[in-house]
Amino acid sequence: MPFTVTLLSLCQALLVTGNVLLIAVSPLIGAALAPSASWSTAPVATQWLGLMCATIPASLIMAKVGRKRGFMLGNGVGLLGALVAAQALVSAHFGLFLVATWLIGIGIGFGQLYRFAAVEATPAPLRDRAIGLVMGGGVLAAFAGPWLARVSRELSMVPFLGSFIGLALLYLLALVVLMATRLPPVSQTHGAANAMPLRHILRQPGFIVAVSAAMVGYGVMNLAMTATPLAMAGAGHHFDHVSMTIQWHVVAMFLPSFLTGHLVTRFGARQMIVSGCLLLVMSALVAQWEGGLLGFNVALILLGLGWNFTFLPATGLLTQSYRPEDKARTQAANEFMVFGTAALTALLAGPLVNGLGWATLNLVLVPVALLPVALLLWQRHVPPASA
Repeated sequence: MPFTVTLLSLCQALLVTGNVLLIAVSPLIGAALAPSASWSTAPVATQWLGLMCATIPASLIMAKVGRKRGFMLGNGVGLLGALVAAQALVSAHFGLFLVATWLIGIGIGFGQLYRFAAVEATPAPLRDRAIGLVMGGGVLAAFAGPWLARVSRELSMVPFLGSFIGLALLYLLALVVLMATRLPPVSQTHGAANAMPLRHILRQPGFIVAVSAAMVGYGVMNLAMTATPLAMAGAGHHFDHVSMTIQWHVVAMFLPSFLTGHLVTRFGARQMIVSGCLLLVMSALVAQWEGGLLGFNVALILLGLGWNFTFLPATGLLTQSYRPEDKARTQAANEFMVFGTAALTALLAGPLVNGLGWATLNLVLVPVALLPVALLLWQRHVPPASA
């Protein structure tokens, strides 16, 4: 495995650490600065909006200037966002804090492409393992993010100011790592021929399966994860229990990544996607238990495993569905649809769990989780020309 993949895994760990830190502190800051309680989760929404805004430009920019410069640009925007957030906290300015989380979201959007850079830096037989190694960097973040949130919260007279100083340091460290990372030039990773029309790209069977699995895996996971703190609070669980449940959920999301590539090589991406969808269904069924701590923990661990076994194989499948000259537009379309779904589910989580309840919400997710399985069965029984 090239050493470049290890450095990209470290960059991914730094990115997810900052993201976990934001999940912990942004709603609390929103509640303190917002003009009304209904706006308290707006910083989370603007972060996802920034990520959505970055998905298409990030792929196209990297097709012009290369992965390394693109990642450094994204980290620079994230660093700027962290500094703007610090200024917003000092001045207690809610609108400025929304701008800051939007900028940070843009930086995260660029960083989501680390997994594709690992594919380009790795020989074809090792590509699924490279994706797993990069995503496995999130295991470090599962512990570092909550720890950083706890220790940095009261480092300053201004609450949470230390958190964003810590976030700025994470972006600076990522920039240092990227300077030492050798990535292939654009001439080796992106073709120079005419690109296929986007409507043809979107109709490729491999692309359809890959993007559908990634959208369902990310959407189901994000909706249930975002609703979990509200459901646990409603069931009378202490905040420490909530944070522990989320922490082990994040571990379940990323720890299997070190093995997922091997499993994909042995069983195939489509079979792994089916197993991931079934794990998402099992999570929803476990959520029908009474609202005890064990039930929440088991459901969220299964949810993390289901995300891993859908999202990572879908990434590998996507890389097999385009020509080099179609890479930038295909990845841009995939990222926009997947993270657009994640943004939408983040916004819907609160109203749905309050309106339907935790158990009913998870039952609604069961048929959604089975959509990629139905699509795979349909493609299997339809002649290739018709599909």
